[in-house]
Amino acid sequence: MPPTPSAPVLLADEPGSFPHSVLAERHPAIIRQVREAFPYGPAQHRALDALLENCTKGVIEPLPADATDRERWTAWGLPEYLGRSWFDVPWLWSESWFYRRLLDAVGYFTPGPWQGIDPFRPFKLAELDGPETDEELAALDDLADKPADERGRALLHGSLWGNRADLGFRLSDASAADAEVAPALVADDSDAFWSLLPPAGTGTLHLIADNAGRELIPDLLLIAHLLEEGRVRGAVLHLKPYPYYVSDATTTDFVDALRKLTGASGAAAGHGRTLWSATADGTLTVRAHPFAAAPLPFSSMPDDLRAELAGAELTVVKGDLNYRRLVGDRRWPPTTPFPDVTAYFPGPVAALRTLKSDVITGLTAETEAALVAAEGQRWRTGGTHALLQVRV
Repeated sequence: MPPTPSAPVLLADEPGSFPHSVLAERHPAIIRQVREAFPYGPAQHRALDALLENCTKGVIEPLPADATDRERWTAWGLPEYLGRSWFDVPWLWSESWFYRRLLDAVGYFTPGPWQGIDPFRPFKLAELDGPETDEELAALDDLADKPADERGRALLHGSLWGNRADLGFRLSDASAADAEVAPALVADDSDAFWSLLPPAGTGTLHLIADNAGRELIPDLLLIAHLLEEGRVRGAVLHLKPYPYYVSDATTTDFVDALRKLTGASGAAAGHGRTLWSATADGTLTVRAHPFAAAPLPFSSMPDDLRAELAGAELTVVKGDLNYRRLVGDRRWPPTTPFPDVTAYFPGPVAALRTLKSDVITGLTAETEAALVAAEGQRWRTGGTHALLQVRV
């Protein structure tokens, strides 16, 4: 196998860059949103204020001495970054570190009344219970009489474009929810996707989920369709072990989404019952591996996770963050071949992602030129373009 190409790791040290704006603007906005979402006491308020000061002006500090995951973060690079500005370490690492420290600030890991309380849950539930979700579920009835292939294509694209519901993206960019979405795929390997999941399939699909709510539901609907049509024998849904990146899906979010489906009417309820039964008999299983919340690319995945994904008929990697972890959070030339940067992955892999950060691979020179001519570099981060890339 030829060596994997390389490119500079993305940092957040350049004022005006997208990574810099996330650390300097998005993270403070998220702290304010979380502070206002719960009736936290003085201790949580002081800790959130300290985090706001530290993440914008301070340096990486140690975890509390009694942190249960101290050894894990040591292995993930914490000693190397201690004492350095948040803006001068890899952007992927500093973003993940922010969410880990935010959970500390609100007492998520500490024995007490706030232990295990998801600080992002109000945002997730508001979206899940919104009228837009009900409208999308009702629209499933229109698909019920369509041929299976047509339903499959519609549900695949629903899963792909569902990533626009990313709450972290919307909380820090109020205009994003109202932006006109150009339904344009900058890369479309749909044919390769379906070729890996033939009728009467005997393999297992793994789906590495991204966001909860209005994105997780389309992901679940796609899994339900693949199971109902016999394109896979089983499915594994990979979730986060704790709240992460505002809207990333945990097991609680999976339960909420499944209850939303089973409590709906029409076709949505039928798909929900399929999934509920599939979890009961083991056809659909849920994973929450600690590495799902690691500040590292998937090329650094531990051996047990690598072995599990090696047995998949196909692994679907959802969302922007997971794409960054899949290809490496680097300044790739956009024409860098997707198969080259994912050659390490232990089996066939498909990326479904709307574009909300600078990282991109696998474009043709013509596509890149057309996007730049039309939008400058805004196409990379605006959430108005998407891709479906497959490495067999």
